[in-house]
Amino acid sequence: MARTQALMIQIATGDPRPIGKQIVDAVRMKIATAELAPGDQLPSVRGLAQQLMVNPNTVAKAYAELTAEGWLESRQGLGLYVAPPRQRLSEAERARRLDEAVQRFVHDVIALGYAPDELLARLREELHALQPRMSA
Repeated sequence: MARTQALMIQIATGDPRPIGKQIVDAVRMKIATAELAPGDQLPSVRGLAQQLMVNPNTVAKAYAELTAEGWLESRQGLGLYVAPPRQRLSEAERARRLDEAVQRFVHDVIALGYAPDELLARLREELHALQPRMSA
């Protein structure tokens, strides 16, 4: 039996990402860390828009992107649900996206003056903090 899952996400007004991108990233993270399980129902477009105080079109576009990427599935007349896990990207695409993310990270932190070992330790801590939820 599917359960409706409240989405406890926040929109940061100082975040340089567009609001729709923040919603997409937050839902992806909740699915990747198992806070949202396959079969969980998401709030309606209108419900999430009211909760976040954003335009319903923004939520609809975010949900459409997540559905197109395979994170969510639409059940006609019932709503949107978290899709069963599957590899959504080819190995080549995963490698390309990892390379891009690493390059962005390096360009963002190079000017901060931290030693590489400090950066790696901090990154390891952040990933380790996600691990219990990811393997649950």
